[in-house]
Amino acid sequence: MEYTGSKFIGEYVRRRMEGNAEYILPTETKYVGEMKDGMFHGKGTLFFPGGSQYDAIWEKGVAIKGTYTFADGLQYEAEHWHYCDSYDRRFYTEICHGLRPSVICQLTNMDPPRRIPKGCYDCGEGFYNPVTRIIRDYKSRFLRNADDEEHEWIIQTCRKG
Repeated sequence: MEYTGSKFIGEYVRRRMEGNAEYILPTETKYVGEMKDGMFHGKGTLFFPGGSQYDAIWEKGVAIKGTYTFADGLQYEAEHWHYCDSYDRRFYTEICHGLRPSVICQLTNMDPPRRIPKGCYDCGEGFYNPVTRIIRDYKSRFLRNADDEEHEWIIQTCRKG
């Protein structure tokens, strides 16, 4: 743990993380659930710093089946996903609380929207810089490098600053 910056709260069996536990990553993402042989195994939830979570059944560290819930309560559906598509462009907050008058448009699900750094994109979990191809969370901490597919999706889909 000292080398990765992670924190483990739970028991060890044969020097491996085992049983019900908490595992906190350096990004402040937290796993709460069952572990076996040092891996996520059984029922467990990943809690993300922005307030979203992923509840899943894990097998040897791999999510077999799960449900992602956004911070505002919207649940992602892999099949028949109609949120903010070409048929219905309303944000989740507009679905829950109704539309505003036409002169007061809502740009994002968050109102007021985040201020996006110039030249960057708001990709929902942080800001993406297309020049460096780095996604950083809203506190400017490194999340990941975008591959070509994610880069294209962000450029075509997300709001630019």
